[in-house]
Amino acid sequence: MIAEIFPEAYDTEGRPTFRPDQRRHSRFPSTFPFGSYVSQPLTVKCNSLEDLRAFLKKCRYVSDEEQFGKKEYWMPPQEFERSRKGDCEDFSLYAWRQLLEMGYKARFVGGTVGDSPLGHAWVTFQKNGKHYLLEPQKRSIGLKTPRLDALRYKPNISAEWDGKQAHFFVHQERNFVPPVRQVPFLVMEWAYYWLRVVLFASYFLPARLLKLAYRKLFRRDKKQVQRT
Repeated sequence: MIAEIFPEAYDTEGRPTFRPDQRRHSRFPSTFPFGSYVSQPLTVKCNSLEDLRAFLKKCRYVSDEEQFGKKEYWMPPQEFERSRKGDCEDFSLYAWRQLLEMGYKARFVGGTVGDSPLGHAWVTFQKNGKHYLLEPQKRSIGLKTPRLDALRYKPNISAEWDGKQAHFFVHQERNFVPPVRQVPFLVMEWAYYWLRVVLFASYFLPARLLKLAYRKLFRRDKKQVQRT
């Protein structure tokens, strides 16, 4: 869920811009004034990144079309907290809000991932002088992800909250190739991480599916017995 950012590969600061959420045909189509996403109280308090991950694991991805019948609807965090379902913007706005509550300097980010032309949202934050990328959609496969994963993220616009108002930034795309001496370590880190993910899925996922199937069959048999 969290990967360290290479500063050479990712424009972490950006250039200040004026209210992209209010522009027509904006790439940052906020549904509500941006301050409303940080002004309303939340009922769940996350004291750590692991607490945040634990909450997000209970939430389900649902598109705006399916949930609201709209192409875009950026749900306020307090609504997401109640429904526990939404798309990438909803997950990321909630994660951003919780990081702010924890005291991190964090940004909500809109951009693209890899070669996909589709827009995506995630969060960045700073800790001990380093920048990290938080991807809520990877909440189920571990708290930390390899640094190579962050290279696929290309920010377009980000938003930061100073406690009183929102500030917006546009970002430039950067092309970065890690130093040759660093590549083996990065590849080993990436391979080790995904090997653990595959092994976990191979051994534990079938067991969980069997357990769920057993519960459903048990409930069905129990209902049939009660009817008779």
